[in-house]
Amino acid sequence: MTDTTHPRFFWQFPMKLVRQARLAEFLPEDGQLRILFLWGKDCPNCDIAKGQMLLAQERFSWPDVEWLHDNVYEDPSMGIHFGLHGIPAFLVFRGAKKLGRIGQWPGTDAFIAAIDKLRGESYAPV
Repeated sequence: MTDTTHPRFFWQFPMKLVRQARLAEFLPEDGQLRILFLWGKDCPNCDIAKGQMLLAQERFSWPDVEWLHDNVYEDPSMGIHFGLHGIPAFLVFRGAKKLGRIGQWPGTDAFIAAIDKLRGESYAPV
């Protein structure tokens, strides 16, 4: 999994690699928010998102949020599973419940505001 525009992105911005076949294992019912970053190699919009995330990396690091990622070009079943029409896409979960999707790249401030809103919503385990 080499990224030509930001080859060190996943070293500088650690995220757990997940494949669709094992997604449920990465979404335990522990109350933690998880963001699944769906991207593709040589995707210009994905590279824009990665570049902006690297410029403000500390703003994308929350103590109660875990990042996951999948290259949907290598794992097309993930894109099919979520009915993707474009990338990048960011799916936000609490446990197995999908709370929302941020499609394309809205920019740093809009992305952070959306995640902060979801972080602030109360969680009651079922």
